[in-house]
Amino acid sequence: MLRGAGITQPILLTAGFFSANELPEIARHDLQIVIHSERQVADLRAARLSRPLVVWLKIDSGMHRLGIAPATVAATHGRLLASANVAEVRLMTHFACADTPEHELNRSQLETFVSATRGLPGARSLANSAALVALPESRADWVRPGILLYGVNPFDEHHPIAGELRSVLTLSSRVIAIQTLATGAGIGYGHDWVAPRPTRVGIVAMGYGDGYPRHAGTGTPVLVAGHRTRTLGRVSMDLLAVDLNDVPGADVGAEVVLWGEGLTAWEVARHVGTIAYALLTGICARVPLRYRAAGNPGRDHV
Repeated sequence: MLRGAGITQPILLTAGFFSANELPEIARHDLQIVIHSERQVADLRAARLSRPLVVWLKIDSGMHRLGIAPATVAATHGRLLASANVAEVRLMTHFACADTPEHELNRSQLETFVSATRGLPGARSLANSAALVALPESRADWVRPGILLYGVNPFDEHHPIAGELRSVLTLSSRVIAIQTLATGAGIGYGHDWVAPRPTRVGIVAMGYGDGYPRHAGTGTPVLVAGHRTRTLGRVSMDLLAVDLNDVPGADVGAEVVLWGEGLTAWEVARHVGTIAYALLTGICARVPLRYRAAGNPGRDHV
């Protein structure tokens, strides 16, 4: 999809390939791959490809998820360089606890990687978003910011970096109907929330079918027409309800920000018992995307 959209920059498959029959397609699209197992090394060396690939050799420095053992790095690196299917070998690892800056594993992983790759040619990459901020020694030839690219804090919300970031992704919708509930009236499936007083409620075109978390209960913060309020009752597949008692001017068509500019994804995530990344990556394909150029707020591209 990216190549078809005209993206020509390097693209790295961070889990590599799952089956050897993917390799010809990877070569056709000029993709880079991570190698994290001896099985992948064997499959790559045996493949017949239209071009050699840039390979990132992943070392398991302590996360114990993907990666080859530090003791085998030099030998594996040599086998890859000797293959006609390999244009270049680069070296990488991934931190398990970088979002906890004081964790002793961070320093241990850095030292393990440096020791395992000493004397080997090739660019290095270690730092994810949290390590970029908290472990500057891990900044090597390439860095891998993830959540920072959204303008979202990779740490606890109170980390000083939060004040330097601006969200570049806002999930928003609009009020499509208004209900006025009498005292004792419930709303939505199960009537999980019952009005303790007369309540004006906005019905919003947003639900778990769009990627909004279904387990977001009453009280999850939202912005309606720029004013902070809360959700009421259960989230439906396509709809949710918001309290408009303290937003008297809001009517059908009012903008509703679920998270983004003015309401951090972390605040919503904490309320629903998850992390900001789960919200950011959970938005479903049916949600239309509007790209707004920096410095040109008046023009959108859908």
